[in-house]
Amino acid sequence: MKLDPSIIRMLSLEPDATTVTAYGSSGFNATAKISTTLEDGTRKHFFMKTAQGKDAAIMFRGEHASLNAIHHAVPSLCPASLANGVSDDGTAYLITDFLDMSPHSLAGDSGHHSGMSLAAKLAELHTTPAPIPEGHSKPMFGFPVTTCCGDTAQPNDYRESWADFYAQNRLLAILEKCERNNGKNAEFRSLVERIVSAVVPCLIGDDHLNDGKGVAPVVIHGDLWSGNKGKVRIGGNEATEAVVFDPSAVYGHNEYELGIMNMFGGFGTNFYDEYHRACPKTSPVDEYDDRIKLYEL
Repeated sequence: MKLDPSIIRMLSLEPDATTVTAYGSSGFNATAKISTTLEDGTRKHFFMKTAQGKDAAIMFRGEHASLNAIHHAVPSLCPASLANGVSDDGTAYLITDFLDMSPHSLAGDSGHHSGMSLAAKLAELHTTPAPIPEGHSKPMFGFPVTTCCGDTAQPNDYRESWADFYAQNRLLAILEKCERNNGKNAEFRSLVERIVSAVVPCLIGDDHLNDGKGVAPVVIHGDLWSGNKGKVRIGGNEATEAVVFDPSAVYGHNEYELGIMNMFGGFGTNFYDEYHRACPKTSPVDEYDDRIKLYEL
């Protein structure tokens, strides 16, 4: 494989000391490992995704922002995204810290690590307040760019209300995409609209959660399931860390994350017990299971 000159420039690499090889696999794009020798003689590795087309550029821009939002809040939870753009030949790319998942690499663990479990890291992520977006005076629900869950683009326009965001930017947005792709169905639209008008305000209305105080936006991975987590070495570090990857982030209600996780499975009772000791269930607690089911939609 040959590395595009624009990527070499972006990463300030020495072309003669840099190689790129296929690495791993993905359902939506090509994946590769960039290896280079630095001026001091040490080896440095990067992970790269590439794909063609406008949709790929949107997807990678969203993943770039998502990784860095998570990394900023809890640095040991995910790789940092180092570069994102479109190369000279029109190929969209995303370049991150290298995640070494090889069995040989993980056999020993002699370095310094955070000492935190995945549950503890996720709880820290979900208790770290979202930043105030540019042009606003307080944290908002949404995200600065469009993100993609799989190949589904998700609009993330900022809203003051979490209930409004979930209703408009998730439920109704997905309904409208379904109608564009498959045609309209009056019964299906009526069902979704009833959920938006009746169930959403009843279960996650701003004046209902936390005794009328509502919820504060925090970083949500947005597509967290067993296939998007692992124990790896990040960026050449000697220690292994519990990490997540392939995010589709949003600043939202932390339990929205748990709905996605519950839908796909892969997280046991011990995980949730540890998580909730650090990040308690939203009040009213007796409606927690109902909220999780709503967030699975």
